[in-house]
Amino acid sequence: MRHKDSELIQVGSRVLELEATEVSAAAKRLNDSFARAVRLLAAAKGRVIVSGVGKSGLIARKIAATLTSTGTAASYLHPVDSLHGDLGIVGKDDIAIVLSKSGASEDLFGLLGSLQRLGVPIIAITGEADSALARVASVTLDASVTEEACPHDLAPTASTTVALALGDALAVALLREKGISRDKFAELHPGGSLGRRLLLRVRDVMLPPGRVLRPDATMREAVVSLAHDRGLAMVSEDGHLAGVLTTGDLTRLAERDPRFFERRVDEVMTRTPKTTSPDDLAGAAVGVMQNRGIMVLPVVDNGGGIVGVVHLHDLMRAGAV
Repeated sequence: MRHKDSELIQVGSRVLELEATEVSAAAKRLNDSFARAVRLLAAAKGRVIVSGVGKSGLIARKIAATLTSTGTAASYLHPVDSLHGDLGIVGKDDIAIVLSKSGASEDLFGLLGSLQRLGVPIIAITGEADSALARVASVTLDASVTEEACPHDLAPTASTTVALALGDALAVALLREKGISRDKFAELHPGGSLGRRLLLRVRDVMLPPGRVLRPDATMREAVVSLAHDRGLAMVSEDGHLAGVLTTGDLTRLAERDPRFFERRVDEVMTRTPKTTSPDDLAGAAVGVMQNRGIMVLPVVDNGGGIVGVVHLHDLMRAGAV
């Protein structure tokens, strides 16, 4: 049966709203158990073993990947494969996160017994607080849902979304608890657009300062600098940035003063312009430009000395956004 577009959109909206409601409910249920889980993970000397069966297994894989990418070594372990040799990756210093909606999947029991024998603490993410999984866990996180988004309330949908969100919450809180800095995070993501945004600095993109004006220069001279330096003229006093002029400043002045060519630059310039430094992240410079609606920033050192200029288009081409 072919449904109307509006009917399909309605179904999609219902799923998103239902899952958002369930995630919000899980957030409101967070308690001391969550903090204990984060501290257990932070204290572990080994790696984090993440496991689950079926759809929970797929979510477990993603949680393991998120933990690894945020500075905590983690591996996915299939509970059945663990009984056929893969348990060898588990060490006594490890900690486990085990996912199961029911907490009663028979495929988990062998792994749970093995983890207990090795003395590996277990963090359970389950929808059943009185399940076999919850009873052997050191900490249990409540991933229960009122209903699945599936119209028959059968296919794991809302429940897997909640489990995934709890895994993300653990990873982000753990990143904070362990003090993983932005630079350390960048080291873990050297490739692709994320790596560029985290590693690219203003010094990698900036241009030489060009024709720097004196405060007593005329606007006639400023016009030449503006044309030569792509819309920004910097004014220097003793080598330090005293102000800037833009093509917008020039346009507004020309509209109200027919003799604008003879005006001194220091009568028109902005004396406290936004600036950036060579060591600033390129992405941060883009943020300043976007927030202020400007296309170019002077680059100054810690003492206010002019060292260059950076343009939004160059930052975009370099992959800073």
